[in-house]
Amino acid sequence: MDGKKRISGLKLAIKTSVVSGMTLVSRILGLVRDIVFARFFGAGLLMDAFLVAQRIPNMLRRFFAEGAFSAGFVPVMARYKERHGHDEAREYVDAMAGTFGVVLFVVTLIGVIGAPALVLIVAPGFVGDGGDFDLAALMLRFTFPYLFFVSLTAFAGGVLNTYGRFGVPAFTPVILNVVLIAAAVWAAPLLDQPIMALAYAIFVAGVAQLLFQLPFLAQIRAFPRPKWRPRHEGVRRAFRLMVPAIFGSSVAQINVLLSGIIASLLPVGSISYLYYSDRLMEFPLGLFGIALATVTLPYLSRLWASEERREFAETLEWSMRIALLIAVPAAIGLVVLAAPLIITLFHGGEFGERTVRMTVLALQAYAVGLVGFSFVKVLAPAFFAREDTRTPVRIGIVALLANVILGSASAWYLTSRGFAGPHVGLAAATSVAALLNAALLYRGLRRAGVLEHAPGWGFLLARVGLANLAMIAALWALHRDVAWWLSAGLADRVWWLGVAVVAGAGAYFVALLVLGMRPAQFRLRHD
Repeated sequence: MDGKKRISGLKLAIKTSVVSGMTLVSRILGLVRDIVFARFFGAGLLMDAFLVAQRIPNMLRRFFAEGAFSAGFVPVMARYKERHGHDEAREYVDAMAGTFGVVLFVVTLIGVIGAPALVLIVAPGFVGDGGDFDLAALMLRFTFPYLFFVSLTAFAGGVLNTYGRFGVPAFTPVILNVVLIAAAVWAAPLLDQPIMALAYAIFVAGVAQLLFQLPFLAQIRAFPRPKWRPRHEGVRRAFRLMVPAIFGSSVAQINVLLSGIIASLLPVGSISYLYYSDRLMEFPLGLFGIALATVTLPYLSRLWASEERREFAETLEWSMRIALLIAVPAAIGLVVLAAPLIITLFHGGEFGERTVRMTVLALQAYAVGLVGFSFVKVLAPAFFAREDTRTPVRIGIVALLANVILGSASAWYLTSRGFAGPHVGLAAATSVAALLNAALLYRGLRRAGVLEHAPGWGFLLARVGLANLAMIAALWALHRDVAWWLSAGLADRVWWLGVAVVAGAGAYFVALLVLGMRPAQFRLRHD
């Protein structure tokens, strides 16, 4: 590969840091949003209904926008840009925008019309339950169009990412969080049914996100002129990749959906417990795992299109090392600090002590699977870059079946035993499915001969393991029981949580340095 096309490990790290930085802003605002939700709406019937109405288009967003679209559009876009130049890539963008837009419009129309049926599918426990069903169906008619706008936003973001403009797409979710916070604080009190403000806000945010990205497309001379061209070779190729990828890249979301279906049959509040805990687990996942996947997918696609197989393998291995370095301590930190995090962020108002304890259980169970979730985000792009979406489908089926069986069995068992929080079984099953998914993806890449390991992985694992022990020791030294956290004032909670996070992270990275790990060891071999 010539110097113009090559990118160093340092540049990849910088681009990943840019995406992580923008994602950090979004995730912080997301936490503020969830804090507002917890204080204003708690974990009761109304919040459960909204979360169902929000989950359906959000899940489909993961399918169409983040999963299938990334798997189908980005590799083909990279191929056109790499082999045919800007003009043909621009023509492909026009054809994809028109064809994909029509498909999205039809899906959105079906979703709005069939809202009651969709609620019945994803939350059967709402039927005959105090008006939850009707409220969720009504809100879904306003939230479902979000799928149309956010998928087109992802389309625009995919184009920008292919041209190396990662910052704008990473920043765009900030708009959603700002609009939702404003709706909860200022619009909700003005309505007869305050929770409806959140449904309206999701629609508004979808439109705003799309409009925000369009000027940046114009800057790179890629503003789409939509054309209905389903027979365009690139469009057909992308859709052939997208169809299986809708399932293969979104197993985690299907797992969450299935957990939600079962949770709707469990005690009131179970859906909310899983939501708040999932949001906290998604924080480090989005900050590092998704950031890595966002940056490496276009680059891996270019490497494969240019037949640079050695560089492809080296880049993939590099992303795995980075994921290992971050995901393991993040998972341990979430387990150890689950109660302090949830109490500090959410406790108060409608979010009482029992809700705290139930959410803590779910977060700890989800955290176990964070390493699996992270590696799925890192490994799946290696298949998509090679235009192989079938293998993730087969692997996804296995992981999905595992989640269904384990989730159903654990929920039934814990309920039959009178356990106060049977929802924890659902979170644990989702984590196990994620770990299984990651393991099978890894095995598939090794068998295909596209993943190579440089010497030193044994030392890396040993150093990371010892550094995590140092982090656990530091966190344990600062341990305070749940009763203290519940009785402490907000300022004391924030102070001690900050001290614990800084001390834990400091102990981890200092231990890595003492054990001989240096940044140079994470350079790509072809730098």
